[in-house]
Amino acid sequence: MATTAARMRFPVFVMAAVQRGGATMGRIFGFLLCLVTSLPAGAGIADISNADAVSGLRQALTDGSAAAVKLLGAENGYFGNPKVKIPLPPSLQRVEGALRMMGMKRQADELVLSMNRAAEAAAPEARQLLVDAVKKMSVQDAKGILTGGDTAATEYFKRTTQAQLTQRFLPIVKKATDRVGLAQQYNNLAGQGAALGLVKQEDASIETYVTRKALDGLYLMIAEQEKSFRQNPVGATSNIVKKVFGALR
Repeated sequence: MATTAARMRFPVFVMAAVQRGGATMGRIFGFLLCLVTSLPAGAGIADISNADAVSGLRQALTDGSAAAVKLLGAENGYFGNPKVKIPLPPSLQRVEGALRMMGMKRQADELVLSMNRAAEAAAPEARQLLVDAVKKMSVQDAKGILTGGDTAATEYFKRTTQAQLTQRFLPIVKKATDRVGLAQQYNNLAGQGAALGLVKQEDASIETYVTRKALDGLYLMIAEQEKSFRQNPVGATSNIVKKVFGALR
């Protein structure tokens, strides 16, 4: 009877996820790990309310996004990570060999470094906007994240922050890349190419290209943090976590 009562009092959307089976069970572990840290000592699963559930998920997302921003905002956060390193724009990649043969190796390398340094300088701007997105998360948003795929939270961040982050990143990136001669030459040529339909509009300037790639890298790193939470939720196992997991069996 006590177990039945506990299940009835457990947040409805969490129980729905649990009842869907083992695959979904794996997804909720990361959520529960952070959720139970907000419970008072000795509290049981029956004491977890929808409000506690949303609060716990918010903490998980805040921590995960902060970790991603910290990694990318450090020196070589982009440049030293092959997963997110920003390469030359596609139109320059096609002539990169020729540029190097023409004695422009240094300029090409300088442009790649400056693009990545610009992204690293802009990354810290993301933290507050990501925190704000978490604060605005509704119970319905939490349900979608909890019962969604491995990157449901990342998709939520992308949907709610991408436009604002683009506006925040652009001036920082432009300031950094404007100091590079090849970047200015690229902007002149790419702008003309875009007008003729030879270059994608999103790649018509170095700053728009770098901003887009920087955000791609940010969301990729957030996705990796999210997957880590979901796949290894008991990395910091405590007695209360064991208690919750045991109650779910």
